[in-house]
Amino acid sequence: MPSVNPFAVAGASLPAGFLQWFLVVMALAVVIGTLFDTVHKGSAKYFFANMRKSQGRGREVHGGERVSIAAQTVLVDVLASGEFCNPKRRVAHLLGMYGFVIYLVATAVMVFAYPAGATVTPAVWPTLWWIGAILVLVGGYWFWFFIRVDVSAEGHTPFRLVKADLFVLSLVVSVTLGVIWAAAGGSAGLLFWLYIIATIVLFGGVPWSKFAHMFFKPAAAYEKRVSRANGTAANLPTQTRDDPEQQKRHSMELLQNAPMDMGLGIKREAPRHY
Repeated sequence: MPSVNPFAVAGASLPAGFLQWFLVVMALAVVIGTLFDTVHKGSAKYFFANMRKSQGRGREVHGGERVSIAAQTVLVDVLASGEFCNPKRRVAHLLGMYGFVIYLVATAVMVFAYPAGATVTPAVWPTLWWIGAILVLVGGYWFWFFIRVDVSAEGHTPFRLVKADLFVLSLVVSVTLGVIWAAAGGSAGLLFWLYIIATIVLFGGVPWSKFAHMFFKPAAAYEKRVSRANGTAANLPTQTRDDPEQQKRHSMELLQNAPMDMGLGIKREAPRHY
């Protein structure tokens, strides 16, 4: 079963080009949804305004240093998900991220390069599709049932749904239905259309989910590193309180001269006292 291209099986009973056009429409939905989300939330406006504001302030960050910062952003913030302090959440995120990439690439290759009636699909692509799907499900369900803050720290049931859960939930539902459909033979029956509907929700719901974060969060990480390099730091607190301006950020006089590691005892145990 992992060596069979399920899209070729389904494509044999679908109109010619249906799956190819479906993927194109989903890709356009992601692009349009991401642009809408960025404009609606003002993300692009904020970044450009902040870049203009930081010009002339702090020291100049030259081309070579910017290349180094960009490389650090890609290697640490993107490929290694360095923003996550919680190791479990970081691993779950990496499983889901890399699994999703493998899953999407394998899907695109099987749909466009090996459609129904074409040459036999090399076993490597269905195998990669299954590996990617399993990684997504492991990372997604681990996060959903055990790592989500409202479940692990606040004691809510994992079946409680809020708007912020749209991306993760639609992702795991889409991939779960895809795996069940492929395991059942890959025919264009009820399971296939349920898989299609869940996939439409996943890619069509970009403006209302966190899907777009994967595109503009690297830009935010890059801008943050540049701000630290040129000394402006986007008005964020530094790692020390030696700077008088940072000391003034605290409204309580007691905390103005407090050490940076004050109060970290709260991290000694997980917040599970519900």
